[in-house]
Amino acid sequence: MADTPDSITLKNLQTAFAAEAMAHLKYRYFAKLARAAGAPEIARLFEETAEQEVLHAFGHLDLLYPRDRTTPARALALALESEQHEYEEMYPEFRAAALAEGERLAAGEFDEQIGESAEHAAAFRRMLETAAKRFGALANVEERHASGYRAALARHLDE
Repeated sequence: MADTPDSITLKNLQTAFAAEAMAHLKYRYFAKLARAAGAPEIARLFEETAEQEVLHAFGHLDLLYPRDRTTPARALALALESEQHEYEEMYPEFRAAALAEGERLAAGEFDEQIGESAEHAAAFRRMLETAAKRFGALANVEERHASGYRAALARHLDE
């Protein structure tokens, strides 16, 4: 997969992922509305279709973030970057536009999302820092074991 920002295929995969993810949530919401309205058969159709949309989205994610290049630490860093963008740029801009249009309810929703995105970013940052410490400690243990194995092998070869 081309990782260049100007790749049309990359942009298409990002757009396709966004559309499939949005369809999943929208259909889940429509299922909730249908069930509340006493239409369980319509709710089931929306739920079944929503599950298919998730599979489509995961297919796109497999190409966007290949498993062999997406370590847990990389995933945490990507999530942190996304959440930071949301609370530092995206939601504040959305909030300002909503207020300019007199849409106070939308502005309030964006305010809530700014706070929640900041909380998510902090959680990802803490876990990324914790993981870095753990991996550092694990690397030290592995190096001690490797040194011990090398010494034992050297002694064995000298005999």
